[in-house]
Amino acid sequence: MWRKELLDVFPTINILLDEPLNRYTYTKTGGKVDALVFPETKEHIRDLVLFLNDKKIPFLVLGNASNVIVTDGGIRGVVIMLEKMTNLVVDDTTVRVESGVVLTELTDYVAQQSLTGLEFACGIPGNVGGAVFMNAGAYGGEIKDVLYSVDVVTKTGEYKTYTNKEMVFGYRHSLIQETGDIVVQTTFVLQKGHKEDILAEMDRLMQLRREKQPLEYPSCGSVFKRPEGYFAGKLIQDAHLQGHRIGGIEVSKKHAGFMVNVDSGTATDYKQLIAYVQEKVYEVFGVRLETEVRFIGEENE
Repeated sequence: MWRKELLDVFPTINILLDEPLNRYTYTKTGGKVDALVFPETKEHIRDLVLFLNDKKIPFLVLGNASNVIVTDGGIRGVVIMLEKMTNLVVDDTTVRVESGVVLTELTDYVAQQSLTGLEFACGIPGNVGGAVFMNAGAYGGEIKDVLYSVDVVTKTGEYKTYTNKEMVFGYRHSLIQETGDIVVQTTFVLQKGHKEDILAEMDRLMQLRREKQPLEYPSCGSVFKRPEGYFAGKLIQDAHLQGHRIGGIEVSKKHAGFMVNVDSGTATDYKQLIAYVQEKVYEVFGVRLETEVRFIGEENE
């Protein structure tokens, strides 16, 4: 009954029922969600949150689903995707960008404006909202280095703005992971640079990615956080686990820190392979690998 009411109350928002999430995730895995919603404004998000709270319907936000694995049982309730929220405004060195903007599009755009500071993110999959949520980073840079403030809709349907300091950024961590707020817009402060130098640095980083990462296969990106004093990929490689496969999911032969979907793998395959790798690395080196990727959803279909 609540799904019919959702459609009736929000006739102008694109809402898909019983939608398979493997159509949207980078891993190409995941079962169905009861309702998949594509808001276009922060007002849409606020009204949705108020409605869902009132009806006691569980909900969560998926960005580009590039660092999550949706389970084979799918998700009960509502998934909110922000891919239609793509406004981007540049004012001198200040960049205000909505959460649905894909990072690669943002980095290309600011490079054309001769703005430097975001080159490190040029090849990171996912959108701005997810990057802020995870404090995404690569090649010595992190989102926290250039972020000025974040506008959110709280889980109770209020508008709020956090400063960089209030976001309590850490390694692959932000305050949003604790509050459950929905990031709607982020303000970055960059620096003036030379377009040719910025584009050359982005080309260099993208070449490194192509050489070292298995971009030719669906994956969830880097599976494990970097353990203190070690590199996860090196530990996995030295434990001779590259190429090990469970179902259709394989430890990448190109970069051991990645697990790739080589043959119609499932979220269950991912879960079992991750557990196997954690067990073997601990057995060989005494190091416990902590996952960077998140599993969300029901266990069984």
